[in-house]
Amino acid sequence: MRVTSDLWVSAMLRRVFASGGYGAVVRRGATEAGAIFVVVRLRFGEATLYAPRAQSDYGGARPDERMFSAVLEAADDAAIEARLEKERRFDSDLWVVEIEADQRLVDELL
Repeated sequence: MRVTSDLWVSAMLRRVFASGGYGAVVRRGATEAGAIFVVVRLRFGEATLYAPRAQSDYGGARPDERMFSAVLEAADDAAIEARLEKERRFDSDLWVVEIEADQRLVDELL
């Protein structure tokens, strides 16, 4: 059974904080099943935006875990905000979570 978006985001943020990182919910979406977008902040002001992977990537099964793909890498805030605005026009119930964590944890989570 797949957990709700609210629970998944809470668990992710707890793991980030436990590892010495930082995270915040920038935009709260639908509690049950809102799409989750994650902005990973890098050292020099750049960021990477991760988006939910397409349903076709899951194959025929319904997975218990969420899958993400980097859609913008080493991007500035303007590029990320433009992409998120485009996504919001399509799905107003989406979540935006921003984290600062080491790459090992990012690879585990996303």
